[in-house]
Amino acid sequence: MSEFADMLKRLKRAWGWVAGQFGGVLLLLALGLAWTRLPDKHGWQVALTLVVPLLLVLSMLELQAATMRALATDDGRRVKMLWGALTLLVWAALFWAAWAVLDLCDARIPEWAGYLNSRFSAHARARIFAYAHLVQWMTYAEWALRWVVVPGKLIVCAVASAQWGWRMPWRRLIRLLWNWRWWLGVVVAALAGVLFPSHFFNGLPNGTVSHQVWAVIFKLAAAYVLGVGCWILLLAWAAALLERAERPVLTSSELPLPQAAADTGGDA
Repeated sequence: MSEFADMLKRLKRAWGWVAGQFGGVLLLLALGLAWTRLPDKHGWQVALTLVVPLLLVLSMLELQAATMRALATDDGRRVKMLWGALTLLVWAALFWAAWAVLDLCDARIPEWAGYLNSRFSAHARARIFAYAHLVQWMTYAEWALRWVVVPGKLIVCAVASAQWGWRMPWRRLIRLLWNWRWWLGVVVAALAGVLFPSHFFNGLPNGTVSHQVWAVIFKLAAAYVLGVGCWILLLAWAAALLERAERPVLTSSELPLPQAAADTGGDA
């Protein structure tokens, strides 16, 4: 069975959690927005503003861990789902830390581009290493790090830790990270789930107020469906490739002998 067919099979098997991703994430986002409107005049209201975020984070972790485990194959070595969900906190923290560093780099791109531009000759600055070109290239590199490199590495670790906790098969993870099929899937997901929806909101609004409101609603809905859909496909793709990475490739000396040859050798 090909990796793509295996991915589709896993999505079909875990259809309940797939549907839960679309509805559950939307519900948690709505509850998060409602939490920002909670008053804080009384003590119980202040306590509620502290408890609700914890419940939302735990619910999101449980939803993601359950989806990852449903898409994967149980090999009998799984940890409890609670522990698998808690390990996702580490990868989420690393993800936000990487984003914070990339935000700092993004703010420094004009300064770095100006410095590099000043280091080249006048001919090179006019032809190739112009300030605008350097800013554009650095922006592309920062986008690739933010949406391809960092998620591509952390998602693999998250899918593994959701099943096995910290007893992860590191050799399989390394083999998967060197698999070009995985990175092709990450690039496609980043383009379809991030870059393409970002163009929905380009341009100036036009038409009546009602038309603009409905246009924004449909654009937000399309961006949400594309983002969550690409996220689910990427989780299924990681689960399929991770299981394939476990299967060893036998050499000719390791292949089992035919039955006839084995019997002949035994009689001799």
